[in-house]
Amino acid sequence: MKVTAIDKDDPSTDNGIVRYKIVSQEPQLPSPSMFTINAVSGVVSVKAVGLDRETYPEYKLVIQAADMEGKGLTNTATAIITVTDINDNAPQFVNRTYSGSVRENEEGELVLKMAATDQDEPHTPAWSTKYTIIKGNEGGLFSASTGPGKMEGLITTAKGLDFENKSKHTLLVTVENDAPFSNRLPTSTATVIVNVEDENEAPVFWPAEKVIKVSEGSIVGSDLTEYTAKDPDSAMKQTVRFQIEDDPARWLNVIKETGLIKVRSPMDRESSFVKDGKYRAIILAYDDDASPATGTGTLIIDLDDVNDNSPLIGQREVSICNERPEPARLNVIDADGPGNTGPFDVELLGQSRINWTAKVNSTSGSVIDLTLKRKLDPGDYHVVLRIYDTGMHFQDSTVLAEVCQCEGRVSACVRHPPSPYTAGPLSVSVLGTILGLLLLVLLLLMFLRRRNKPMKEEPLLPDDVRDNLYHYDEEGGGEEDQEYDLSQLHRGLDNRPGIFRNDVAPTFVAVPLYRPRPEEDEEIGNFIEDNLKAADTDPTASPYDSLLVYDYEGGGSEAGSLSSLNSSSSGGDQDYDCLGEWGPPFKKLADMYCSGEHCDSDTLPSKVVWV
Repeated sequence: MKVTAIDKDDPSTDNGIVRYKIVSQEPQLPSPSMFTINAVSGVVSVKAVGLDRETYPEYKLVIQAADMEGKGLTNTATAIITVTDINDNAPQFVNRTYSGSVRENEEGELVLKMAATDQDEPHTPAWSTKYTIIKGNEGGLFSASTGPGKMEGLITTAKGLDFENKSKHTLLVTVENDAPFSNRLPTSTATVIVNVEDENEAPVFWPAEKVIKVSEGSIVGSDLTEYTAKDPDSAMKQTVRFQIEDDPARWLNVIKETGLIKVRSPMDRESSFVKDGKYRAIILAYDDDASPATGTGTLIIDLDDVNDNSPLIGQREVSICNERPEPARLNVIDADGPGNTGPFDVELLGQSRINWTAKVNSTSGSVIDLTLKRKLDPGDYHVVLRIYDTGMHFQDSTVLAEVCQCEGRVSACVRHPPSPYTAGPLSVSVLGTILGLLLLVLLLLMFLRRRNKPMKEEPLLPDDVRDNLYHYDEEGGGEEDQEYDLSQLHRGLDNRPGIFRNDVAPTFVAVPLYRPRPEEDEEIGNFIEDNLKAADTDPTASPYDSLLVYDYEGGGSEAGSLSSLNSSSSGGDQDYDCLGEWGPPFKKLADMYCSGEHCDSDTLPSKVVWV
């Protein structure tokens, strides 16, 4: 450092010449003259060795300035000197030995913490620490790091430890500062003892993924392979069992005591569960501990293909022209793998041989060319083909061939050749619509005429009265039973039961809505059907059924009984012409009482027309 004093006197004279000197030093250790000052420039420098920040971090110097070259007037000032730190102290472990425990198979688990001290200035690189394992970590099982306080070391597991392999580990750890030492210093070391705690470990499959190659035609119940696992806890003497964890197609079975894999159901290489010819299953192994530990292994079955699928035609429908046709191409599909598919062969079956030819395409062995032998009428034809694979397995396939009226390649299929008398497809459809409407109108007229035509009763065949008239002895005297209660036969109009009359239109029933005649003839059918349904459900439509209620007329009847009624044989002079007006139900009665000139054939019931 440098001190400066100012004198206002003329600097060219002795009155302005200033000189400096150190009057006192505090503390005066390790030497009373640790610093010196240049008398002319005022620069303060270290004079003696032995500055130690950790012992005397600060010095106070009293400096005097005097003019007249140090012999005149004087003044003093205090200079404070702070000793800066250097990394001249090595960190030290608090203890020489540390110990801790950790469970086996635990990765990243904290084993213990190691405390250290450093006399250098806190929170500087010369004070913060770092730790290194210099011995006992040949397998890289442990790691050493600095804690958040910068003055503690953390020992953790870098890998899972194996109790059965080694139950105790001894490590030698050293500590240093982040900043390098200012001079060569001895480093502090500590011994770390790590004890491994035993845990129930899962059985381990070896290999973890096993690949076997078998035929997809393996017999059900046959052995495939033995896939076993070993229990790492050899000291526990545990028993390992096996089971199927994942078997998507349910093809496998395992003997739980031995791990022997057997075929449970037929395997199929063409199954959706097989990817690239390989089937994957997961096998589980577990021990008999109170809390069983489980391990898994993967079994990959590489299935050899068997020719168990017959070739098929991919298309079920094709179109072909009937004049100089371009062959229709049919793709052949075979689910088997290479070696069990093509080359294919084809033949036509039944009537298909007459009109069709089929052969394997010379360029692509999986395509069948189908064409006509001769011209056929447009329409649909069923063509039966038999396709053979390389192993002579075959499958019959039926193709619906649509023969079109065209030449070469089918662009737009026409099923029937155009007629010179027609104006095209549109005219034919319009003509068909008109004919349909005319037929519908004709049927409607016939229906209405039949409905409005009066129904005539068929005349009854004349009967011989003598064949139907029987004479009985007249008992006379009237009816024997005169003690009946007429009040039970009739209760009067006021006491009639609550029966609604149907001979008049009900006032509380909504009248059905009848549709008006449509303007378009196409709707005439719906018009008839809707109005017919409305008429069937219309309560106001005639004729009406009615309940006729009669009052008791009294006992003044001239005829005491039916036996007193006269007949045509009684000789009475009566007019029975009215019987002819009573309708067909009274024809027999009219025949009985009508005789001679009284029987006018025009008034007989059989001649009466009821509408």
